[in-house]
Amino acid sequence: LNRLTTMKKIVLLLAFCLSIGNVFAQDADKLRDEGDAALKAKNYAEAFTKYDGFLKQTNNEDADRVFNCAFAAFQAKKYEDAVKYYDLAIQKNKNIDDAYTGKAMALRNLNKAPEFTATVEAGLKAKPGDADLEKLLYVYCMKQGQAVQKSGKIADAEELYKDVLIVSNPKYKENALYSLGAMYYNEGAKILAAATDPAKYEAEKDKADVQMKKAKEYMEQAVALNAANANAKKILDSINETLAK
Repeated sequence: LNRLTTMKKIVLLLAFCLSIGNVFAQDADKLRDEGDAALKAKNYAEAFTKYDGFLKQTNNEDADRVFNCAFAAFQAKKYEDAVKYYDLAIQKNKNIDDAYTGKAMALRNLNKAPEFTATVEAGLKAKPGDADLEKLLYVYCMKQGQAVQKSGKIADAEELYKDVLIVSNPKYKENALYSLGAMYYNEGAKILAAATDPAKYEAEKDKADVQMKKAKEYMEQAVALNAANANAKKILDSINETLAK
């Protein structure tokens, strides 16, 4: 009798566990469907909430919904969550080019520059020459480079401009190289303009020449990419004239 009672309890417990599992499955399906409906209606905040709940219950197994969740998070300006789910989409190899682009844009909006450039570089390794990723990198780095250059942070500006050089787009490369050359040309010219003391001129000229040589290296590369770049050729002629004195 005791064994029979025990067996009945085990059967009842198993049935209870199975019923709980069915409830969770039904709840997950409901969240998934509600997320799909919200995404279709462009209610991105709700779509993210539903998908996030669904994915937590299903251990992120649905790659389609992982990507949709990332997209909804980005559109809802939940950028940290967007980074998380775009990263999962990348790991699952789901819409890989769009996932890298989305993750990079989210990091850009979070002002996480090193993570942004690292993500774009990884994306370009996975998808060489991807136009969206290259444009994203170019626009960001040129804009930020110009901003820090204006504030006098020349080394930081150089790094940002140089980040553009990994792209395949020749015009982007040319513009980055021109910016590098022009920046160091201006730095050298400023040193020479301030060298009014004849006794210190030679020392200042040496300092200026260091900047001019950097400018020459970058400007020659810009001209090599586009021999029709009249401004680059004009500055290069001026650099060579200054170095020859």
